[in-house]
Amino acid sequence: MASSGKLDVEVEIKSDADHFWENIRNSTTLFPKAFPDQYKSIQVLEGDGKAAGSVRLFTYADGSPLVKVSKEKIESVDEAKKEVSYSVIEGDLLKFYKSFKGTIVVVPKGDGGGSLVKWSCEYEKASDEVEVPHIIKDFAVKNFVEVDEYIRKA
Repeated sequence: MASSGKLDVEVEIKSDADHFWENIRNSTTLFPKAFPDQYKSIQVLEGDGKAAGSVRLFTYADGSPLVKVSKEKIESVDEAKKEVSYSVIEGDLLKFYKSFKGTIVVVPKGDGGGSLVKWSCEYEKASDEVEVPHIIKDFAVKNFVEVDEYIRKA
């Protein structure tokens, strides 16, 4: 019987929460432009690519260790809380996980010194042999750090 689980991570960034959130929300255009070594393209298939119900197709760059293609549906967005949730609905990741849902929340630190980005995922493994998705968590952390550096240089 395959197991399910949850991973959580917090990443401290230097950017202001509103600015970081705005850039994360524009990831459809930002990520392939800023990180061509990781993203070949992100196409909006349904909706505007930002609102709940939108569907986006991520094509990752050559060398991506686990996933080459991922179709994700934005499940919910709360602009006031700077929170977005998504589900992987097609693609390579579903060879390993029966279900995979992620949430990103950007929280101001309150002392005027940056923000916290909280990422979590809930998953159900396709089989007991499948690893806990630490590689996905590490990729998310790497992305948040790189987005922070990118927007502070811009």
